[in-house]
Amino acid sequence: MKTNPGRFFEDYRVGEVIAHAVPRTVSGGERALYHALYPARHALHSSDAFARACGLKAAPMDDLVAFHTVFGKTVPDISLNAVANLGYAEGRWIRPVWAGDTLRSDSQVIGVKENSNGKSGVVWVRTRGLNQRGEVVLEYVRWVMVRKRDAATPAPEAVVPGLQPAVAAPDLVLPDGLDFTHYDFGLAGEPHRWGDYAPGEKIDHVDGVTVEEAEHMLATRLWQNTAKVHFDATMREDGRRLIYGGHVISLARALSFNGLANAQMLVALNAGAHANPCFAGDTVRAWSEVLDKAETAAPGVGAIRLRLVAVKHGAAPFALRDADGKYLPEVLLDLDYWALMPL
Repeated sequence: MKTNPGRFFEDYRVGEVIAHAVPRTVSGGERALYHALYPARHALHSSDAFARACGLKAAPMDDLVAFHTVFGKTVPDISLNAVANLGYAEGRWIRPVWAGDTLRSDSQVIGVKENSNGKSGVVWVRTRGLNQRGEVVLEYVRWVMVRKRDAATPAPEAVVPGLQPAVAAPDLVLPDGLDFTHYDFGLAGEPHRWGDYAPGEKIDHVDGVTVEEAEHMLATRLWQNTAKVHFDATMREDGRRLIYGGHVISLARALSFNGLANAQMLVALNAGAHANPCFAGDTVRAWSEVLDKAETAAPGVGAIRLRLVAVKHGAAPFALRDADGKYLPEVLLDLDYWALMPL
């Protein structure tokens, strides 16, 4: 048999390291397509001149371009037969990715646990993205629900990894040379700086984007994500293609520009959950909550910890969970991350 049916839950072993196939060289084409697919317009990723004024050699690729590219490499080995991608933790952007860099990824299986129905299980992996020099540019943990090939197969011993609730501020890695002392707020699009935000503050990002089937399919192919539930309508009983969770992340991040235009770079992914499925026709809106702030060693640069929530149209403002602590059905994404912002 020469074709690859993908791995099923019983094929994973804790401690196994999987080197993922097909390195990818990224270019200005990925940047242009990313900005065409999402209303992304943070200045540091849009303008070489703006980035050079902030101490960088050029505009790096959008942080989520790096994430989606690294993530996409893992799909044939980790989530080809996934029911759903469930969450993220302990993510850090270590180095900027520049046009011309070649990215590859590997993953270590760090946990497995069969579900009570015996038909699927959860697999935890720690993934690294590396450039052409073998330098780590990105790392994160994710967990995914994967179908079993045979429900009669005995369950492996459950191993659930202990994960940190958040990346500590001292462990954030800042790009070499980053300097916001001469930051141009006019060109960036908003006057609000690090000192203008306070923990507990919530921001309604106002705008919305209706998800189109064609755009979702293009985006998922762009990142070479081959998960069957995103393409094959027969994989779900309702006959609907599940929107790739990363598509929702990028939509929400782009929408957050309105109110957080100066949260320029993502440096850590503390936690994340795809709370409910998203389908074509849903209109995605977003709101943020300021969770924490920290100073950094880089001149003029502060770190801000944010909760980014994506919801379907019609959700109540700033509503997240019901009285039992469960996500409301309108909530699509709950993402906790650190970003860099001028002081």
